[in-house]
Amino acid sequence: MDTLFIDNLLLLVGIFVAGATCGLLFAAWWHSRKFGKVLVSEARLKSANESLTGQLSDLLTRNEALTADLDQARAESIGHRERITQLQTTLTEQSRQNEEKLALLKQASEQMNKEFKTIAGEIFESRQQVYKEESKEQLSGLLGPLSERIKEFEKRVEDTYTKESRERFSLVKEVKNLQDLNTRISNDAINLTNALKGENKTQGSWGEVILERVLERSGLQKGSEYEVQVAMRDDDGRRKQPDVVVHLPEGKDIVIDAKVSLTAYERYSSSDDEATQQDAVKQHVQSLRRHVKNLGDKDYQQLDGVYTLDFVLLFVPVEAAFSLAVQHDGEIFSDGFEQNIVIVSPSTLLATLRTIQNIWRYEHQNRNAQEIASKAGALYDKFVNFVGDLETIGNRINSVQSAYDDAHNKLVSGKGSLVRRAEGMRELGAKVSKSLPKNLVEMPIRDVSVTANKQT
Repeated sequence: MDTLFIDNLLLLVGIFVAGATCGLLFAAWWHSRKFGKVLVSEARLKSANESLTGQLSDLLTRNEALTADLDQARAESIGHRERITQLQTTLTEQSRQNEEKLALLKQASEQMNKEFKTIAGEIFESRQQVYKEESKEQLSGLLGPLSERIKEFEKRVEDTYTKESRERFSLVKEVKNLQDLNTRISNDAINLTNALKGENKTQGSWGEVILERVLERSGLQKGSEYEVQVAMRDDDGRRKQPDVVVHLPEGKDIVIDAKVSLTAYERYSSSDDEATQQDAVKQHVQSLRRHVKNLGDKDYQQLDGVYTLDFVLLFVPVEAAFSLAVQHDGEIFSDGFEQNIVIVSPSTLLATLRTIQNIWRYEHQNRNAQEIASKAGALYDKFVNFVGDLETIGNRINSVQSAYDDAHNKLVSGKGSLVRRAEGMRELGAKVSKSLPKNLVEMPIRDVSVTANKQT
């Protein structure tokens, strides 16, 4: 029985040990399986984290680009506002100067009228009645045109001031329309891009058309204030033909040459692939830099017959293409300056041309004012000469009147006058066929000295 008990006890211990071993094995298996799942989850989380980190980097890059675009737009807006303020200040100053000139001219006109009236009154009061009537008629005939000229002069001054006021308000309106024009030109450029890409000659012609449109919008007069496609020669006799030559007062000129680079820009605009866009931007900037270098090599400043400033304007007709190149190559402006090239877009060129147009308008107004002042001075000098001639005529008339009075006294005055002597011979029996006028014969006898004293 003890042996059976021991056997049973050993059996129970074996069963317990086997169960414990199985439990431990199952626990080890379960733990290893759970640990494997944890490792897989950590790998997945790490991969997802790396993906999200890449997306975050892309978003940060795009945010920086958008921030740069916003800063560029703000800078351009500030520049336009400063330009508008400067133009308004210039217009205010010019208006004040014109008003002062108008007041001086009106004052001079009134003073001339007063002097004319005073001189005429002094002349007429010193003459005899018959001479006064004749002189009044002659003076009226001469002063009539003078009065008309003075009225015409006043009207021209008034018209000039009115025109200047209208143009001042018109300029403010044009400045407000500058952004709208820029938007329309940019939209036109985008719409025509597909038709123009790949055709260099067609692109060049289209750029010249856009340049001509901006010139027409500026208000400058074609043929006098700017010329298109001017054929010239340099010092070596080689033929050069800049697109536009804008003339400035005092014999200065500005040369403008349109350069179109749309092929790479069109690839950038039509592609959504970042690598393609970066490659297109790089080619676009390189193309614009080649245009700058080629234009600098033409050396338009040395053309015979053109007295240019120290720089040439390179016109990029597509505003967005211009902004893209500047955004990705901040040195392109300074590099252009070193070659005497200034890169301009439709908006900046139009602002420049409008400024030149206002300079010409003020130049024309100053020339008109000088011409009016010159004519007024010549008219005054002519009137002074007329007054001198009138004085000379009056003196001569007085001299003739005095000689006439002396001769008349000798004829009829006194006992020894010619009339008395002739009548005495007739009374003595001289044969005559005619008689002297009764008013001479019947005149009372007066002493010549007395008559002369009375006349004096």
